[in-house]
Amino acid sequence: MGAAEELKVRVRAAVLVAEDVLQLDLEPIDGPAPPWEPGAHIDLVGPDHVRQYSLCGVDDDALRVAVLRVPDGRGGSAWVHESLHEGDIVLVRGPRNHFALADADDYLFVAGGIGITPIVAMVREADRRGAAWRLVYGGRSQASMAFCDELEQYGDRVTLVPQDEEGLIDLDRALGPERPGRHVYCCGPEPLLEAVEARMSAKSAETLHVERFSAAVDDLGAAFEVEVASTGASVAVGEGQSIIDALAEAGVEVEFSCREGTCGTCETGVLGGVPDHRDSVLTDEERAANDCMMVCVGRCLSGPLVLDL
Repeated sequence: MGAAEELKVRVRAAVLVAEDVLQLDLEPIDGPAPPWEPGAHIDLVGPDHVRQYSLCGVDDDALRVAVLRVPDGRGGSAWVHESLHEGDIVLVRGPRNHFALADADDYLFVAGGIGITPIVAMVREADRRGAAWRLVYGGRSQASMAFCDELEQYGDRVTLVPQDEEGLIDLDRALGPERPGRHVYCCGPEPLLEAVEARMSAKSAETLHVERFSAAVDDLGAAFEVEVASTGASVAVGEGQSIIDALAEAGVEVEFSCREGTCGTCETGVLGGVPDHRDSVLTDEERAANDCMMVCVGRCLSGPLVLDL
């Protein structure tokens, strides 16, 4: 798999669109903005980190993202909020899309907090297609919820649930009875995703799609071996060590970004063995095929794993 396209972009605008949510319009310097579809994200390259942000804009000339400032985060959002200003030049990679909007006649969108960023683009597209759709969008308070002004145009198809006024989203009511053929898209904090997944497990006639901000599993587990197909070299992956780090120690570099199994950058082909998929990118069907894995978090069920490197 080739490296993602890297673009030099200029910050055309940086505007607060909700409490602690900064919207950036990023205009490529050399040529037009690359095409993208709802659900796509870009990697924003900082001085010592790379972070993924969902594309949410409507301007064909720029890549628009909205970034929540996370006080106890890993520093990426603080850098965006404190150091990026109109006119600054930064690098981005992508777009990539592991949360694509399927072709359907009926959608339910469930967003929590900054999880609205990929969902708002999906809402626009579903409406453009003339599909049946609803959005249930929760946040700490309405002042903290981005894009509320834009969403007003859709009337009662959008339900806003500010927690300080109404509590948490009533998921049983939001999901309602099973609707065969409906696609449900959910993005937000892990407790929301887990709650939706639990309720949707009995709805076999619907299809659930989720996008996570962080790894669902963070225990890297026991030791095993991988084999580099191009050389036949065997690489020991230690207990609690990632495949990426073990490969790097052996002189085999794999492009990566999030290290949490959420962005898809480190997707690697599997030619032998059975991976233990711990990412939040692959679909159930892709996992069952066992012909690729995310080597930042994936482990081994049956080995050695033969990697297409």
